[in-house]
Amino acid sequence: MEVVYTKNPCGGKGEMKMEKILSEAEMKDKCGLFARVTLHPGDELGYHEHHGNNECYFILSGEGVYNDNGAKRTVKAGDVTWTPDGSGHGLDNSAGTADLVFMALIINS
Repeated sequence: MEVVYTKNPCGGKGEMKMEKILSEAEMKDKCGLFARVTLHPGDELGYHEHHGNNECYFILSGEGVYNDNGAKRTVKAGDVTWTPDGSGHGLDNSAGTADLVFMALIINS
């Protein structure tokens, strides 16, 4: 499993830890990403748009604020988000006191 650390992901704050579970090659180019992602308290995955793919987050633990095309809402363990092709999203753990951990799946269009 490849582990990648990204500073200021998508223009956000702090650092994001991504544990890539399967590679694009293993997923036969049907999916662009299948990973477990961790945002520490104060970290943020900045708002970004998807073109040519869709993305789903499944929140495993912690709590954060999800930005769905400008509409913000709280997400917590058990919640699922969906960002279709042509839309944007972001996620932050600025108010949390524990790690925000989620599964990310990018499905190519």
